[in-house]
Amino acid sequence: MRDLILNVNGVQSHVGALAEERLLSVLRNRLSLTGTKYGCGEGQCGACTVLLDGKATRSCLTPASGAASAKITTIEGLEHNGVLSPVQQAFLDEGAFQCGYCTSGMILQATALLHDLPHPTDSEIVEHMDGNICRCGTYPRIIEAVRRASRAVAEGGSR
Repeated sequence: MRDLILNVNGVQSHVGALAEERLLSVLRNRLSLTGTKYGCGEGQCGACTVLLDGKATRSCLTPASGAASAKITTIEGLEHNGVLSPVQQAFLDEGAFQCGYCTSGMILQATALLHDLPHPTDSEIVEHMDGNICRCGTYPRIIEAVRRASRAVAEGGSR
């Protein structure tokens, strides 16, 4: 067991982790941040997406020790003082979820997109969100939510 210091959602946390334990496991089982979901365990579905230094990353593939020097953001870290981020609010407003299992990964992937490309075209949205799977098929509402969030950010909301 190794003692790691992780910066998760702006808070430094000391956690014990096995040498190759995945970040997903540490977030869910040691830090009780259960918004990040286990989907496929192979980095193919996107349910486990978190941000490492602002970049969308599959936490099921990332060793926790490899994230120790990064700023880690989970779905729980996007809201501030009870106010949802523009992407979270847009997903809610558009009903861009059904069962909700993929939603946290989708929101974090969209957050990274809008950080890098604040005014994406529809094809850029589709390309960037490719790899995040919604088994319920709410893709049209997800695309509209990303469009809405892009407009909200352009109107002065933070990403």
